[in-house]
Amino acid sequence: MALIEDIVQERILILDGAMGTMLQQYQFTEADFRADRFREWPHPLQGNNDLLSLTQPKAIAEIHRKYFAAGADIVETNTFSSTSVAMADYHMQDLVYEMNFESARIAKEVAIEFTEKEPQKPRFVAGSIGPTNKTASMSPDVNDPGFRAISFDALRQSYHEQAAALLDGGVDVLLVETIFDTLNAKAALFAIEELKEERGINIPVMISGTITDASGRTLSGQTAESFLISISHIPFLSVGFNCALGASQLVPHLQVLAAKTSFAVSAHPNAGLPNAFGEYDQSPEEMAVQIREYLDKNLINIVGGCCGTTPDHIRAIAVVAREYEPRKCLLAV
Repeated sequence: MALIEDIVQERILILDGAMGTMLQQYQFTEADFRADRFREWPHPLQGNNDLLSLTQPKAIAEIHRKYFAAGADIVETNTFSSTSVAMADYHMQDLVYEMNFESARIAKEVAIEFTEKEPQKPRFVAGSIGPTNKTASMSPDVNDPGFRAISFDALRQSYHEQAAALLDGGVDVLLVETIFDTLNAKAALFAIEELKEERGINIPVMISGTITDASGRTLSGQTAESFLISISHIPFLSVGFNCALGASQLVPHLQVLAAKTSFAVSAHPNAGLPNAFGEYDQSPEEMAVQIREYLDKNLINIVGGCCGTTPDHIRAIAVVAREYEPRKCLLAV
């Protein structure tokens, strides 16, 4: 199969959309999250979407299938919160390896299914590595600014476990995403570098931060340029932004990345900004119009969707992206 590092220079690659938005349509109950295996689990499980890879695997596969059918080249595994740090909320730390392995296996099976049907358009799986629910560089206690809820080494170990399972499950890329604290991301990237050395492999890595407000900074206070500088010591396939903002609001930050890096740039924004009820109203057509600005300005190599996006959004984006050449970048590493 062609390497993703080569294809990203030939055409704009399409990433999938939101997993959570699609899962909401199933209206799974507490019993659905538990299934037979976790029927007697002593803690509430509803809302633990990553667990559904174990209890509702057919639904997860169906969502991947819909995104590939809509034109996605890459789907993300259902593992955004599958670290021991995040799974502690559900007392499921011991299931982390299985969650990641099974999520990767499910996505890879669907990717192979589509690649066999369309060998000229190989499909890839990105192992989704989220930021966890703790921050390494800020205190959660306003009365104790020096306090940290987690250490760098604890994060590194947690990410190492997750990334190892994703690799064992067959992912093609590792995606460190929704980075609000670059120190957390550094722990993930350090763990990935350790794994690459341990296994003698060179897995491509995508890095995606999140700008949290109109100030144009991450939650830990970095601008787009300082974020880029902070992670540029690591070899990567792409760097970009996702979540928090809609497509239009991301433009100035993507312009910074496109001007400052020679590597691929990615974007998977939300379907606009949430309304008063926390819902996303932007239609696929409206989002595609905004994504066209990225393409007109030659800002990106990889594009998809985050919160509120569906296969219809991805289909509309893919149609627009086909009209454009990718932004020129160096050979990815």
